[in-house]
Amino acid sequence: MKKAILLILVLAACLSVIPAAPASATNVNIGINIGPPPPPPPVLVATPRFVVIPGSPVQYAPGVSFNLFIHSGRYYSFHNGVWFHSPRRGGPWVVVAMDKVPHVVRAVPVTYYKVPPGHAKKHDKDGPPMGHPGKGPKQR
Repeated sequence: MKKAILLILVLAACLSVIPAAPASATNVNIGINIGPPPPPPPVLVATPRFVVIPGSPVQYAPGVSFNLFIHSGRYYSFHNGVWFHSPRRGGPWVVVAMDKVPHVVRAVPVTYYKVPPGHAKKHDKDGPPMGHPGKGPKQR
């Protein structure tokens, strides 16, 4: 009896280490998730009005609800902590590493941002950030 139990345990152990044959070799999926996925890019329904930032080759869109800049015919947006760029207003928007965003775009003063870098949570809680004329709480 002990030999039968031992034989069953050995067979069970052997079967647990033998991989099962895949149902279909063409349906192989491998995924690697490192951190949260990037946020969705901003959506523009109509072409916004752009205004030149004084002393800069960059323009911004004061009439939209998110950070939107244009430089050398390319659109840039700092949206939910991630930089995006697009060759056209309607996209496709692509995540871009900060070091690939032109320095003149990254150098835009925070007063031209709807949500300055690092202030997304504060903006969501308290409304638009300070420093935007007519948009946020009055500065004292």
